[in-house]
Amino acid sequence: MSKAKPGTSNPSARIRARKDWWRKGFFDPSFYTPADTSHVAAAPAEVRGLLRLLKLRRGASILDLCCGPGRHSLLLAEKGFQVTGLDYSPSYIRQARDKARRAGLEARFTRGDMKELRFHGEFDAVLNLFTSFGYFDRWSDNLKTLQGAARALKPGGLFLMDVMNGDWLRKHFSRRSWALQDRGVYLLEDRELAAGGRRIKTRWIRIPPGGRAMERSFSLWLMDRKLLTRALRGAGLTPLRFFGSLRGDPLSNERNRLVVLASSER
Repeated sequence: MSKAKPGTSNPSARIRARKDWWRKGFFDPSFYTPADTSHVAAAPAEVRGLLRLLKLRRGASILDLCCGPGRHSLLLAEKGFQVTGLDYSPSYIRQARDKARRAGLEARFTRGDMKELRFHGEFDAVLNLFTSFGYFDRWSDNLKTLQGAARALKPGGLFLMDVMNGDWLRKHFSRRSWALQDRGVYLLEDRELAAGGRRIKTRWIRIPPGGRAMERSFSLWLMDRKLLTRALRGAGLTPLRFFGSLRGDPLSNERNRLVVLASSER
């Protein structure tokens, strides 16, 4: 297959992400899953890295915010942590519960809206991994997510976020790309920067072998150290350290990840 095969899309057209796009089938396993082969294979090293950064005692309580099908939550439960996973996708929550039951693991998985968290002082740590932040059109809704995470923490609890590094993306911006994924599926991406480089709008076109192309568009706020510092402080969280990976590499605009460790101010 060549890069030009999916001629059904118009790459020059302006990308229009539907409002509340995350509710409209994007996070459905038939279109996208964070539990594909490569992501599952990377999860053990990611968990080892984040635990080195958090330095939690065994048995500590952890909220995995936007847990997906539970690839990190289940590994943390295996290590003896009290894990709660929350995600908006009912399909992902069902998968996580099924995997926990088959593995005999005690982990709680619940469906919920990340900007409407109802936890209060329950967790030693809250995790938000794999660029699971910045979905909402209104910046105030993104702040509500951070405020909810801060409320969910015990006094002095830790918040760990892992997102795409906006400084890296702006420096290395590419308008289009394609990649071969699991089971012979091709993913083609069209991208455009918006709001003066503060947001990115993306069109994904997935083409399975012999199947029908599926298309979704979405929009994200791009995080950098300055913006994230201001947002965390406004939510009652104190940034402690920034990294360029869950391994603890130094943050720079040559690394595509932005990881922040923060603490609750209460």
